[in-house]
Amino acid sequence: MNNVVNQVAFLRTSREFPEEIKGLAFQCNKSYIDIANAVNARTIGIFSTNFPAITGESWFISGARRQQTLRQVYLFGAIAAGASLTIDVLVGSMTFTRIFGTCITDQPDQRPIPYASVGVNSNIDVRVTSTQIIISVGAGSPNIISGIIDLEWLSSP
Repeated sequence: MNNVVNQVAFLRTSREFPEEIKGLAFQCNKSYIDIANAVNARTIGIFSTNFPAITGESWFISGARRQQTLRQVYLFGAIAAGASLTIDVLVGSMTFTRIFGTCITDQPDQRPIPYASVGVNSNIDVRVTSTQIIISVGAGSPNIISGIIDLEWLSSP
């Protein structure tokens, strides 16, 4: 496996440090670089509702050019079965990497969004336009009490 992209995602679990100062300094510098690379290669667990947050992901859509992704979370309230809710956003022509969420229904249960049901007209749909997030609830679905939508998109090149 010589062609693996993520060569630095894991830290060594043990390391022997030399006793002489020159070798120790070299190993300390190498250890710091290894730790920094491994930490910087992780996904960042910040989900903000007020401002976009860097996800820590690296995407290589156009060859070797790295693009990071940003994330923002949107909270929403009740949606009756058979109805839709729109959340005003200004996302323009972003390239999304993920559009997903969860909701609490009056079933009571919790469901992913989008939700694909085996029941007729019981799906929960999410779409994003350049100015809105649109959540549609099938007429056969339980009412939604509240939920969260997570949008993640590629940064500008």
